[in-house]
Amino acid sequence: MSTTGATADPLAALGELPGVAESVESVRKAVDRVYGHRIMRRRSNEITSEAALRGARGSAALSGADWALEEVRRRTDFSGDDEARVVGAALRLTAEAGQLLSIWRQSPLRVLARLHLVAAADKADQVGRPRQAGERVDEPLVELPLPGAEEAHGRLDGLAGLVMAGGSAPALVTAAVVHGELLALRPFTSHNGLVARAAERIVLVGSGLDPKSVCAAEVGHAELGRAAYLAALDGYVSGTPEGMAAWIAHCGRAVELGARESTAVCEALQRGAA
Repeated sequence: MSTTGATADPLAALGELPGVAESVESVRKAVDRVYGHRIMRRRSNEITSEAALRGARGSAALSGADWALEEVRRRTDFSGDDEARVVGAALRLTAEAGQLLSIWRQSPLRVLARLHLVAAADKADQVGRPRQAGERVDEPLVELPLPGAEEAHGRLDGLAGLVMAGGSAPALVTAAVVHGELLALRPFTSHNGLVARAAERIVLVGSGLDPKSVCAAEVGHAELGRAAYLAALDGYVSGTPEGMAAWIAHCGRAVELGARESTAVCEALQRGAA
């Protein structure tokens, strides 16, 4: 991660980049709209469950398993081919993320290791820990230069320090940086994209921005498309103020679209109850 200058709170400094405050405000308004819906006050558990399913579907799509929502809803066996395993991993991560909220701020590295263990769902030696020198990374849809294991470990420790330190940065900024840094580093041997998006969700929920987890950013990322996602990620990796701001804005738009999706679910439930 690069910032615009030395500061005790580099995440807060990113919040001051041109256009970021506007993205933060736009996200807040979108979140407020869905939380203010009358159905949310009566049937929020249903909205949360539906957002989890749609978020998992979106995250899997970005990792190469672009299934129809009804197929994800219908299936019970996700142990078949590679795409089925990706969808299964995304569903497991979405379920697990809610169990790790209380641990995140105290031990983000422990949470990330747990997310990788859940996603990989096997007992191989490289599962549930950052990769070591010489280990391959299976993340074919992210073609950025791969940092060496030593650099990845150092930057992962730095990211964890920022999370534990807290600070005054808006939740959107912190979530975008966690997401972008994990994709840039690809600290695990597999499933880095799924883990990065699950970590983004944890930040958004744990920060209080989306406490009921109904504004699934994964839905928005998938809707915006893989090409736009990777182009915005290039901006993050560049470390330039413009690139960082563009990535944060992209993540903000994804949250807005996730909120819009849940608003549409609320509207459908309201029509059904009329």
